[in-house]
Amino acid sequence: MQFEFTGEIFEWRGPAPHYFVAVPADQSCDLKAIQSVVTYGWGVIPARVRIGGTMFTTSLFPKDGRFLVPIKAAVRKAERLTEGDEVTVQLEVG
Repeated sequence: MQFEFTGEIFEWRGPAPHYFVAVPADQSCDLKAIQSVVTYGWGVIPARVRIGGTMFTTSLFPKDGRFLVPIKAAVRKAERLTEGDEVTVQLEVG
């Protein structure tokens, strides 16, 4: 499964700050439909992601009926991204 979407980077505060982009509701429904087949536990889904010129692997986290794409510090640095930036995410699962 592959798709592309645009979303805003937001910060999740915790012991250390983490940054995410939320997968839109429609695509989150598609991911939910295959979640049991592709998850490796706790409902997280392994994925390959491209933002700008940077490709990386990560795990999508389920949250409030949607999935969140974690944006690694190395990706934010390479693409000069910060909280509030709009990014285009190319996502591949499975």
